[in-house]
Amino acid sequence: MLKQEVVRVIKRRFHLPKPSETWRNAPKEKAECVVIGAGIVGLAVARELSLKGKEVLGKEVLVLDSAPTFGTATSSRNSEVIHAGIYYPSNSLKAHFCVRGRKLLYHYCSQRGIPHNQIGKLIVATGTSEIPKLNQLFNRGIQNGVENLRMLDASEAIKMEPELHCVKALLSPASGILDSHSLMLSLVGEAETNDATFSYNTAVIGGHLEGNQMVLHVCETKTLTNWDGNTPLQLDLLLMPKIVVNSSGLSAPTLAKRFHGLNTAIIPPAYYARGSYFILSNANSTRHPPFKHLIYPVPEEGGLGVHVTLDLDGQLKFGPDVEWIPHLEELYWVLASEVVSKNSIDLVAWLVNEPSLE
Repeated sequence: MLKQEVVRVIKRRFHLPKPSETWRNAPKEKAECVVIGAGIVGLAVARELSLKGKEVLGKEVLVLDSAPTFGTATSSRNSEVIHAGIYYPSNSLKAHFCVRGRKLLYHYCSQRGIPHNQIGKLIVATGTSEIPKLNQLFNRGIQNGVENLRMLDASEAIKMEPELHCVKALLSPASGILDSHSLMLSLVGEAETNDATFSYNTAVIGGHLEGNQMVLHVCETKTLTNWDGNTPLQLDLLLMPKIVVNSSGLSAPTLAKRFHGLNTAIIPPAYYARGSYFILSNANSTRHPPFKHLIYPVPEEGGLGVHVTLDLDGQLKFGPDVEWIPHLEELYWVLASEVVSKNSIDLVAWLVNEPSLE
């Protein structure tokens, strides 16, 4: 019964009225720069804009998020790994940004005392058929500018990690781990110090263009929670910023399609998958974890494969696996199975890739 009720409410959240029904009576406010989403990307953007925006652009930064605080979605549900830049195609922006961003991230963490550890990674081939792929990763990493990569035979890898079973391994000393919450807390602090404003429990549900002006449709999260799904949804605010950054995570493509008047052809399609992690529990709390490095398999389609990660406390996790979610109805049930309170519904209800509201 509870899951069916959650599915019903989530569906209701996706069948919003057309924008024309809700534009008329809401108050209007102007803003300089609005960042939608207070995850790790939104926080980094807000910090950078707040540091340089006033000086270069003359802009004040406003960050909006539907959750009660920052970083409640994928930013706090990941492996907390600092990647070296091995996997992305050579000469791609992803490869360039990963390599440069890794260096900047280590520097930022060191300068601000954010917990991190450059523990290194082993990508392992468990059979001879995987060795060509491992060699491809090695060559790609070299082309991408990843430092100190080294191929290891089985004996060298097992000497480093006695519990490991493999036929060959690629060592990436530049890979590491960090405390993602401490990183986000630092970004928030610096943004606020430079006069950025954070408004939580504030949802951007769409928008429209008036000439060259973007107008954002803004609701308090409690307005969505209390909406019955039948009566017209009354917006709490029409916000008119000069600059908009859509950093709303998994919901970014969906939200972009809700910007009435925006060319939807430029919006990339969304593909959703879920992944699960498993924690290795030790009966004896004094026992050391079986691995000292990150252990990754040769990548599989849709992900990097189930890997071994360590956090800064030495807790070992296996995951994530990949479960593709091809149909809307399946996503409703996945979301419903993970919702633990009614307030959480509004944080997950924007994940589904809906058509734009005409």
